[in-house]
This record gives sequence, structure tokens and C-alpha cells, in this order.
Amino acid sequence: MKRIAILTGGGDAPGLNAALRAAVKTAINEYHLEVIGIRNGFDGFLQENGMIPLDQKSVQGILPRGGTILGTANRGNPFAYQIEKDGKTITLDRSAETIDRIQSIGIDALIVIGGDGTLRIGCELWDQGIPVVGIPKTIDNDINLTDFTFGFDTAVNVAVDAFDRLHTTAESHHRVMVLELMGRDAGFIALYAGIAGGADVILIPEIPFHYESIQEKINQRISAGTHFSLIAVSEGAFPYGGEKKYWMQENQVYAGRLGGMAEQIMHTLIEQSGLEVRTTVLGHLQRGGTPTAFDRWLATRFGVAAVNMVVNRQFGRMAALHSNKIDHVSLRDALLEPKRVNTLGDTVNSARCVGISLGD
Repeated sequence: MKRIAILTGGGDAPGLNAALRAAVKTAINEYHLEVIGIRNGFDGFLQENGMIPLDQKSVQGILPRGGTILGTANRGNPFAYQIEKDGKTITLDRSAETIDRIQSIGIDALIVIGGDGTLRIGCELWDQGIPVVGIPKTIDNDINLTDFTFGFDTAVNVAVDAFDRLHTTAESHHRVMVLELMGRDAGFIALYAGIAGGADVILIPEIPFHYESIQEKINQRISAGTHFSLIAVSEGAFPYGGEKKYWMQENQVYAGRLGGMAEQIMHTLIEQSGLEVRTTVLGHLQRGGTPTAFDRWLATRFGVAAVNMVVNRQFGRMAALHSNKIDHVSLRDALLEPKRVNTLGDTVNSARCVGISLGD
């Protein structure tokens, strides 16, 4: 083992630089390995100047920085590489070129840091004979077989800070505040932040909601003399019998982009009850900025574990957190099905026990 490569793919998440730093330092300090950074996800293998050497100086001072010094791409799939030609979108399989590039520059192993899509591409490369190790990263916390992914804790803390600020203005003006949070198919951010931020209603994709249930909770609070309410809503939440809200539909190049459910809820509540309702959409604020101590700690441990797995030739596997211990699991098994909020689990039960409505 002489030379390894590392890349970050998919949406950015706080802690990516911490994971890069840990992997580079471990590779150099412990095993005297050469490290190559791949720019812009898997696209770097197919781009000019898409690879750069990483040494101790390259990762100096990046621990507290959000984003990723390597850049990322959430549509960079060499097995389905999309280009524009003559005004049309063409999908090409450039995986053979990618594999040839990896082999031609003498990369002995590839560390892939990403969420479901990026890790799935890494698993496909592993199937094609490329030694791959995965690190789970996503603010949505929707990767299976690990207790947490890094990036999630920071996103939750950003949302809780928003709730703390909305609470005072909601109380002062006797308003209902609806906070829309990320969460396409998994409601972990809204659920955790809603509980920690004192939300009165939490709406997540796993539990279709009824507008009547939201109104009932607000009315209960008004009857008790509390004339304001806080609502946490995942962008992928939807009403019972209804559909998710998109501001841009899926096409050949882009996946559908969710957004607007908070606004829909606002208008419905105003029409049904005449309440004064306001919305806030955090959007990419949840992805940016300084990672929390937990995310730096977890990303660092994952980075170290990935290099150890490479040296021990434990390929086709993913670093994972289990009961505060770092180990590794089959990459393929982790991707069999995405992790979702357990609607019968203790977190949802805790929300209900403290009086939070889940909209059902």
C-alpha cells in the first residue's frame, strides 16, 4: 500500500474537512502513505487538474471550516455521466474511463466520503474491482447501519438556534411560526430539532399529517392561554392523501427540488382559522458554517477508521458508529434500504409524551 485517493461527493455537510484532515494525517503519520485528493467528487477523475496531492500543510487549519476543500458534485456519476450536446442531455457510461484513470495513476485504494448516492457509486466501483472504503456523511442522517452520520448534529443545532429566535418573536406577536427544514424522505432533522427547540407540532415525511390535527393543537394552546405556536416541518412532509410540494419538478438533469410545504401550511391555517402565521425556510443554512464539536469528533474518528480499514484491506466496507464505538459494516448492506424515522421508536414516543403533535 503506497498511494490512496480520497474524495467528497454529494451535498456538502459540516465535518467534511475534519474527515479529510483526519484521513490525511493518519495516512501520513501512521502509515507513510501518499494521499491524492480528487476534486469535485468522481468528476475529478474525468477532469483536467482534477487531482491534487494532499499533505500535512494541505489540511492545516481546516478542522473548523464548513464545506470541503476538495469541492463536491451531487450529480457526478461516472456510470451515468450527463452532458449537453446539441441542446439535448445525453447520458454516458464513463465508468471504464474512471477505472482506467484510477489504475493508471497507481491508486491502491479509494476512500469515498458521501451520502447514499456517493456511497452507492463507490459500491459499484468496488464491484468493478476498485478497492473502496466508505465514510457516511449526510445532514439527513438517513444512512443505515450507523447510529449517526456527521453533518446531522450541526444541522440540528442550526435549526434549534432558529427555533430559539422564533420563539421570542412568536410569543411577542401572538403568531404561529412555521419553520421548514431539510429532509426529503427522512424527518430526523425536524424531529430532533423540534423536540430540542420546543416545537408544538412536528411534521415529517414518515407520518402524513392532517390539517385538522395541527389546528386542534393550536386551539388547545389558545384555550390554555398560550397564543403562539411553533411548527417544525420537513421539506418532504405531506398531508394525508396529498403529495409532497415541489418548487421544481424532476427532469433529465435534476432531481425534483422540494420546497414550499411551510407556505402551503401557512395559507391553509390562515384560510381555515384566520390565525396570523409566518414561515421561515432555513434551506442551505443547515449545510453551511462551522461544524459542531460532535460532528468534528465523529468525522475525525471516521477518517482515522477509513485509513485503518484501507491498510487492513477491509474493502467494500463503511465506517460506522455503534453505541459510541467506531467499527465497520458491509457497504452493500448499509445501502440495501435507507434509514427512516422509526414511527414507533422512543424518539417519536418522547415527542408525543411531552405533548408535541405529529399531525396524525
